[in-house]
Amino acid sequence: MASIARPDAALATSPRPPASPPPSALVANERPKPSVLVHFAAGGFGGTVGAAVTCPLEVVKTRLQSSFYRASEANITYRNPVHATWVHIKGVGSMLGTIRRQEGIRALWKGLGPNLVGVVPARAIYFATYSQGKHWYTQLNGGRETPIVHMFSAATAGTAVAACTNPIWLIKTRMQLQSEHPELKLTHRYKNSFECLTTVLREEGVRGLYKGLSASFLGLGESTLQFVTYEYLKKNIVQRRKEERHARRTAAEKLNPPLSSSAADWLDTFCAAACAKFGAAIITYPHEVLRTRLRQTPENGVVKYKGLVQSFKLIYAEEGVAALYGGMTAHLMRVVPNAAILFFCYEMVVAAFTTPPSSST
Repeated sequence: MASIARPDAALATSPRPPASPPPSALVANERPKPSVLVHFAAGGFGGTVGAAVTCPLEVVKTRLQSSFYRASEANITYRNPVHATWVHIKGVGSMLGTIRRQEGIRALWKGLGPNLVGVVPARAIYFATYSQGKHWYTQLNGGRETPIVHMFSAATAGTAVAACTNPIWLIKTRMQLQSEHPELKLTHRYKNSFECLTTVLREEGVRGLYKGLSASFLGLGESTLQFVTYEYLKKNIVQRRKEERHARRTAAEKLNPPLSSSAADWLDTFCAAACAKFGAAIITYPHEVLRTRLRQTPENGVVKYKGLVQSFKLIYAEEGVAALYGGMTAHLMRVVPNAAILFFCYEMVVAAFTTPPSSST
């Protein structure tokens, strides 16, 4: 009997491997606070990939927002919203084909240079400022990370980015608009981004580089709403689903997680980012049109849109409410996948540099 009891006693007293903690515990206890450099690099990388992939839709969206294109569709109305959406989607595809045939395939990436010059630092600055702002506001809030913290962090990051990068976006907008209607006698036909920059400085001064800044500040509501929604979805849906999958795993799977589970986690992140951007973009879209009108090249040397309120009243009086949503279909077709790609790449880089390596034992 004694010989039989010894193995049981040995088994009872032998150290057992600790239970694998849920992902939330790893995040709270083991993951170190990421550095500014990590978020800076992750934001820049995500912004680069997203901008390069969706640039053709950016060109179409910018042209559909301008007064040049709207003038040719001012009398077109649609009673059925579903039919209107379908017509707009077909119009985006048709415009992509027209640009490729008439201006060459390179025209679909017109403005990509200044776009990347703007996107890389903009996304890098935004995510770096957002992460640090979230840490700082959380401390001020007694260590609680609430939606208010996310809102103030996003607003702070958006303000910093808008003030730093507005000249780049103005150049990008003018480069994308200039070849839309060759028959229009526009003041300039810029050969490249550098010529556009020097011409604006010479004829409009430094203040000319900051046209549309007021609309950018108005657009802070979009990024703020987007980040608050994304943080909510990530915390209440993505993380919960991740923990549920973790709880269903067997002991062997917890030691060697299956690839399908990891893919499901990333798919949830991708969908959360897309949903957050989709809702925020629809709610705050008119500021996009106002910003494009303020930045477009003067028509025959005359500056038509001179301020945020003046532009809003003028567009409403001349073209109606529908003009404030011009190009929204193309905009959503671009920004939703762009945001999903951006956040996917961002989270991937942050996870690669901040997640502790798994034990091989």
